Amino acid sequence: MANPLYDALFAIHENKQNSFIIDPLSGTSLSYGHFVKQTAQFANVISDAGLVPGDRLIAQVGKSVSALALYAGAVRSGVVYLPLNTAYTTTEVEYFLQDSGARLLVCDTVSEAGLTPICKDHNAAVSTLSTDGKTGTLIDLVNNASDSFKTVDRSADDLAALLYTSGTTGRSKGAMLTQNNLLSNAQALHKLWQFCDKDVLLHALPVFHTHGLFVATHVCLLAGAQLIFEPSFDTDRIIKLMPHATSFMGVPTFYTRLLDQKNFNNDLARHMRLFVSGSAPLLADTHTLFEQRTGHRILERYGMTETNMNTSNPYNGERRAGTVGFPLPGVEIKVTHLDSSAELPTGEAGQLEVRGPNVFKGYWNMPEKTQKELRDDGFFITGDIAQIDADGYVSIVGREKDLIISGGYNIYPKEIELVLDHQPGVTESTVVGVPHPDFGETVVGVLVGRKDSINIQQIEAAIAESLARFKHPRQIIVVDSLPRNAMGKVQKNVLREEYRHLFNSAK
Repeated sequence: MANPLYDALFAIHENKQNSFIIDPLSGTSLSYGHFVKQTAQFANVISDAGLVPGDRLIAQVGKSVSALALYAGAVRSGVVYLPLNTAYTTTEVEYFLQDSGARLLVCDTVSEAGLTPICKDHNAAVSTLSTDGKTGTLIDLVNNASDSFKTVDRSADDLAALLYTSGTTGRSKGAMLTQNNLLSNAQALHKLWQFCDKDVLLHALPVFHTHGLFVATHVCLLAGAQLIFEPSFDTDRIIKLMPHATSFMGVPTFYTRLLDQKNFNNDLARHMRLFVSGSAPLLADTHTLFEQRTGHRILERYGMTETNMNTSNPYNGERRAGTVGFPLPGVEIKVTHLDSSAELPTGEAGQLEVRGPNVFKGYWNMPEKTQKELRDDGFFITGDIAQIDADGYVSIVGREKDLIISGGYNIYPKEIELVLDHQPGVTESTVVGVPHPDFGETVVGVLVGRKDSINIQQIEAAIAESLARFKHPRQIIVVDSLPRNAMGKVQKNVLREEYRHLFNSAK
């Protein structure tokens, strides 16, 4: 027996002296071989804490090389890794701790006092790791641990990670991801995006999320590529580092911030071969402006917590703005009717279903929810509304929970947002449904832009020319910014709650 995920990602680099983590500005680097020794030290500390294969380890820590080694140590010791957003409160962490039954929680040193009592209540140990990854009770133990460890045998179907959804509707669900879920997805992306040992990935994503922890790091590990491992996205520093990189992965916000900088241009990006965007929709205007400025077309892909990546625009071929490309090799998708589950004709919008080795095992402690969303034939109902065009490109129209049903008509917010985004003075937009006494729900458009340059009457006229009357926003509101989560996704639930009483007296 073996440990497929560890063997493919980490064991292959044992004793190798080529650089893994680099900082071109300071000239420092960490070799692959040294990092693998660190994984052994972390694995020893995890095992010495009494955790056995299948136990859960929660990590609510800042981004650092030590945090990455902690993840690798969990994989090596057969422990299920559960990363948490560093913004979660003590109350939220307690839910994850109780629900997962985790036996060890690793947190930032500043959070120790608040989290220790709840860990005691749930029979979990606490260890600390500073934001920079250099100090804490965990590091004290690691520094004294052996750099030799007998990797624990695991099968491809064993759990490797437990990732909780954002929980915007109801309580968060823990997605159970197996070794093969993660490995098969990494192998598909590695090949599709053509990563090799000459690549240098500029990594500015958080590592509590699929995008930063699995997609970005796994493809580099498989390829033997180098990582510029930035603790967060800092525009000035990213611009300084970009000439030393060949690839970059980000969320749309990263790209809009780069485009705001006058010195971000073709010359700065001439060494790059690939820009990838995901985790939230990329505006077509951003796609176009980026190409005009740099000569590069951003490669947009689509994934989710339960499946990792499902689709990608092609590496070679047309990267079509407004779409998320084609299914990954080995992944099947279909668009079905919301009620009958019958597959819909090309071009029609419906619920997106996906099947493949990347699809999770189910929801932790939620057999009924698992049965509801995972069909007997292996297709997972994503909750996303999508359509597939005649060329096979997939477009995400919105989330099923964001679907607006007004007066019996189905309204997809994305269709309205595309019109709003193209109006003069509008930087970005979102559309939500709110309660209405006559229609059940009605449409509200929320815009970001300079209030003195947005003409509401002009926008309403443009909507009247483009969309059927039942799709027209009953009210358009201009705000300074849209609420977003850590990965840049607009939190429509927050807006629905904020404007839910807007039409209480409407008749």
